[in-house]
This record gives sequence, C-alpha cells and structure tokens, in this order.
Amino acid sequence: MPARNFIVAIELGSTKIKGIAGQKKSDGRIDVLAVVSEDATQCIRKGVVYNIDKTVQCITNIIQRLRSQLKAGIKHVYIGVGGQSIHSDLNVIVKEISGDIPVTQQLIVEMMDQNRSMEYPEKEILDVEVQEYKADNLMQTEPVGVQCQRLEGNFLNILQSKRHYQKLNTCFEIADVKIAEVYLAPFALADAVLTPVEKRSGCVLVDLGADTTTVMVYHKNIIRHLAVIPLGGNNITKDICSLQVEEHEAEKLKLRYASAYTEPADIDQSLNYDLDYERKVESSRFIDIVEARVQEIVANAWNQVPQEYQDKLLGGIVLTGGGSNLKNIDVAFTKQTGVEKVRLANFVTYTISSSNPAITAHDGTMNTLIGLLAKGDQNCWQPEEQKSQNLFGETNPNTTAQQGQTSQPAQTAEIITPRDPNTLPQGAVQTMAEMEAAKAAAAAKAAKEAEEQRLADEAKRQMEEEAKRKPSFGSRLVKWLGSFTDEE
Repeated sequence: MPARNFIVAIELGSTKIKGIAGQKKSDGRIDVLAVVSEDATQCIRKGVVYNIDKTVQCITNIIQRLRSQLKAGIKHVYIGVGGQSIHSDLNVIVKEISGDIPVTQQLIVEMMDQNRSMEYPEKEILDVEVQEYKADNLMQTEPVGVQCQRLEGNFLNILQSKRHYQKLNTCFEIADVKIAEVYLAPFALADAVLTPVEKRSGCVLVDLGADTTTVMVYHKNIIRHLAVIPLGGNNITKDICSLQVEEHEAEKLKLRYASAYTEPADIDQSLNYDLDYERKVESSRFIDIVEARVQEIVANAWNQVPQEYQDKLLGGIVLTGGGSNLKNIDVAFTKQTGVEKVRLANFVTYTISSSNPAITAHDGTMNTLIGLLAKGDQNCWQPEEQKSQNLFGETNPNTTAQQGQTSQPAQTAEIITPRDPNTLPQGAVQTMAEMEAAKAAAAAKAAKEAEEQRLADEAKRQMEEEAKRKPSFGSRLVKWLGSFTDEE
C-alpha cells in the first residue's frame, strides 16, 4: 500500500543532487522508503548553483523519481543550504546599563535584533548562534536577572552570498517545488553524527566532500566556528591526472591505491602501480602526489580551528563525508595536527532501517541527507488529486513534478508573515520570501518611526515658536503696571 505519511529531503551536493523519503517511527527509528540521485557536475560547483536550468531539471527529476517509488504525491520538501559561500563571523554587541539594574529579556531581544540588523556586503545572515554573554567581567549563558553595568553579547553569524541563496530559491520556484523548511546542511550533519559528549567537551567536525571541506568547531554545546574551504577529494583525483590519465581513470586509481599517509619505512621503492595496459608508475611517486594534496587539505582544515580552542578539544576530531573513506585519513590528521583522538563517522547516530545499498554502505556519503530527513517534522504526502502549491502558496494544477515540465516563477506573491528568526529551530533559516517580507516590514516600521519623529519634532518646533511669540510673564507684568501709570 502506498505510503501516506513520510518526510522528503533534498541535498544539493557538488557531485550529486540527492533526494530521500522516510518515515519516523514512535520508537525513534527512521524507515527509509526511497533514495534517488542525479548527477550535479554540470550544474553545481563547490556546493553552489551555477546553472539554474540544469539544476531545475535535476530537482524535477528527483521529485518525479521519488513520486514514482512512493506511489504518492509530494506536497513540500526539506532542503539543506551549504557550499563554499557559507562561513561564520563573530559579532559583539555591547550595552551599557545605568543604575546597575538586572538584565531583562527585552534587553536580550534588543541585542539580538541589533545583531540581526548587521549589514554585510553581498552577504545574507542565514542563522545566528548565540555564544556566551559577558556581564561586567563574568561569562554567562543565561544573563537575564544578572545585575551588571555593562553587558557584552557574542553572536556567531552564519553568512552566505545573497546571490547564491537567491539562485537556490529560484531553482525551487521554477521547479514548482514547495519548501517546507530550509536548514543549514552542516548543522543537520553535526546533529546526525556527533554525540552530546563530543559537542559538550569540544570537537572539530570535518566533512570531507568532493569539491569542498566543511569545518565546524564545537565547545560547551555551542558552535564556535563554521567554514567551508574549496578543497576536496576531487583535487586529489585531478593531481593524479598529472600522470597523464583521464579523470575517470584517475578516480579509479585513487580508490585502488591511494593512502592519506604511509610510513616512510613502509614505502617499497621497487613497487609499481599499473596505470593502464602498458604504463606503470612508481608507488613512491604516486604516494607523494596523494599525500601532498592531503597535507594541504588537512592544514587548511586545521587552520580554521580558532587558536583558543585548539587545546580544548577533548572530543577530538570527527571525520565524515566521502573523503573519510581514504585509507589512513585519520592517521594523516593525527600526524599533522597532533590530535590523537580522531574518529571516523561513517554513519549517523540515528537508528535507520533500510535495504537500499546507498544507505547500507555506511560510507559517510549519505550522512547529511539523513540528517536533513531527521530534521523534518511535517508530513510531505500529498494526495494525487490535490492541486499543488508553489513557494508563494499559489495553486497550480499543472505541477512540474507531475508534468515533467518547467514553469516560470509566479509573478504575484502571496502576502507572507515572516517568522521571527530568533525563534526558529536550530539550524533552520528563513526562506528568501520570508527574508524579503521581513526587510519590507522593517523598512515600513522605520518609515513609520521616522514619520512619527518628524511630527513630534514639528510639534515641538511650533510650540517653541509660539512660546517666542507669546509675551513673557515679566513683560506682561510691566505692561500691566504701565497701564496704571497711564491712567494717572
């Protein structure tokens, strides 16, 4: 019998766009019902959309194939935002408090709003992770009620290029796929593979992807830094191409022979690797090519860890993603960083039920997608006869997912009430429509306040002018006394 209750998530990776559908059970287990993927090498680079038309086609194909496997309609989907353009920026807001009065919740909200109003050139604040507050000289996680004269709020703003985020939303609009929620993909991944102890005691999560490597630093259950560097497993493959082999052959050689680290004493100078039917390469040369690039990736990843946390990582380093399958990658990180505690997270910490080979492989490539699926909490099932709605909530009987055709973005948008970004679930971000609505609301509020201030200033000016025209008490007294003199 076709499923009538499921969640659908889509991940836009550098090499593949993947879709998944699953059911959450009351015991916490997740049953995976369908998994599909489309080649993304012609439309996404380093996790960022660069060809909108081809991306739209991939999304449309994903939805069609999921519908076919589920034998059901899809009302909306959960998506993850990631890629090279994402990074974090620490911002500090300071409030001077007169009279040594306790900190109020209203003051905290004002500080949050002030931070959210920060302008970054060509960047959009997707999410804000609150760090500790500093009340006078004491660090506080819950400052409300604390008496101080100076409150310092530390906010980690997660940023992405406005243009890239707009492209992503445009793709789903054209594909006529409604978005249930947008999540930061690195956050969904972290929740899926890290343990509470690792987050609390301090750790570095390194997601080794094909085109990018994502680095997240946790300490005391708080994300301290997020960065995406433009280096990944494909760089190793391209370096192997210097041996005059095609890229697809270089990928096979990497999977067959490559090791992230080899002890010098274990290198056999007489050993050769087969490149093709006629040529060979010395194993020592092949090792040098691979290790040089691995060392660069490790060095850049470790360089993203703020200095003040490098000696506080009791949870060590956690490696995941397709690149974590490279032989001795954990040894390479230990050798270069000095951190002896390195764990390979080849699968999520959730209980997953599936017979799909892509899931049961436990090779780290599905961790983010499963993490996005686990975030979902709204039923994505839609009866076949029900008309679909696009991002703007407009009815469209000829759904792209049903007809296999692209349509133009809606010209008229429904009025949207933006959600308060400070109360969104962790890792969730506002959609582009919500961001635009929030900006419009803020602009309208600012205009109203400016007009009220103008009217108040005008009323004050009129009162001052009237006061100047009106005789003073002294002048009126002199005039009154003068009236007696005139009578005499």
